[in-house]
Amino acid sequence: MSPQEDSLRESPDIENGAFVNKINDDESGYDTERNDSGGDDFSDEGHGHHDEEGNNGWGRGIVKDVKGTLGTYWKEEMTNFNFKTVGVSFFIFFAAAAPAITFGAVYGKSTNNYIGAVEMLAATAWCGIVYGLIGGQPMMINGGTGPVLAFSTVLFQMSKSMGIPFLTLNAWTGLWIGLFLCVAAFVDLNRMIKHLTRFTDEIFAGLIAAIFIMDALGNPLNGVGVFWYFSPDHKSHLVHQDDENYSHWASAFLSAILTLGTTYGAFYLRSMKHSRFLPNQACRNVICDFAVVLNIVFWSVLAGAGFKDVPTETLNVPDRFAPTFLCCDSSCHTSFPLDCPGQEEAWGRRPWLVNLFDTGDKAWVPFFAAVPALLAFILVFLDNGITWHLINHPSNKLSHGDA
Repeated sequence: MSPQEDSLRESPDIENGAFVNKINDDESGYDTERNDSGGDDFSDEGHGHHDEEGNNGWGRGIVKDVKGTLGTYWKEEMTNFNFKTVGVSFFIFFAAAAPAITFGAVYGKSTNNYIGAVEMLAATAWCGIVYGLIGGQPMMINGGTGPVLAFSTVLFQMSKSMGIPFLTLNAWTGLWIGLFLCVAAFVDLNRMIKHLTRFTDEIFAGLIAAIFIMDALGNPLNGVGVFWYFSPDHKSHLVHQDDENYSHWASAFLSAILTLGTTYGAFYLRSMKHSRFLPNQACRNVICDFAVVLNIVFWSVLAGAGFKDVPTETLNVPDRFAPTFLCCDSSCHTSFPLDCPGQEEAWGRRPWLVNLFDTGDKAWVPFFAAVPALLAFILVFLDNGITWHLINHPSNKLSHGDA
């Protein structure tokens, strides 16, 4: 992340016969280019690595990515420790951990706990760290998404109907996806993403934003959202049904206040950067950088200390770092307690490592996994590609190279 600069520097230049202003943003120091009419410069530069002929040749895209990350801005950004990086780190923690736990719970229901909250936390952590260190676009947050969840659900149902161990089929599918991604990187398939238009980017961003907003407020399709707490039949109220003093109206009203208050407070503190509050701009910048974190802490403390008698639903955080799936026996092909109701306790948890050759005497499973893997590859490639295409847009004023 580039260091802050207080001055706004403009230097006119001529590019392809048009006057261009290279503006250095006073907050982040990121460079952007705008033409003299005020519109964004939608040139291909910064939207995908390619040469003047539009073709890098096989393998050259990987070399350019390495030179453009590890060879240039990587050291500067990894050693640039300041208040802004601390604020961003806390924000990414909340932005990655909370959805991982939430998606993990949904994964557990969809895959019979073969994949749960612990697995999602571990996958989000190591993928995010590795991608942030060596990825072409370290600013992109990786985590579970709805389309990938839907694919995993279909894959689980397919393995169940075909009599194939789900974890084995899922592992082989992941290996095939990794192979397809390596081939795509080698042939520089990402250069096709540069042909996407701003319309495609905005439609994709609008769709993702609509999904998250609808799930936060109230999704009419799956019963998820804060407004569903006003229904007396919501699952969060069932654990308090024997408490005479419990009121689902009070719990729902407090949950709505906490949700809307955190959101409004974050936007309000973010706007203080351009206000006249506090003695100087440095203080206003700190408040702006920690806007989300301060609001999460404030409203969480308010709910816990000021409204102790009003219970609200919280994230179901695992109490131990271990695989979610409980086995009936040493084979771990049956789930406790669903498949062994007469058994008092589970034999244990499934191992972390998946046996790739546990195919149930079906030697064709490793090759069959390439079929769903191809569909998943298209999904992941477009999902990631459009995301970094959005991030790399000149209006975001990034100073380092493209992904």
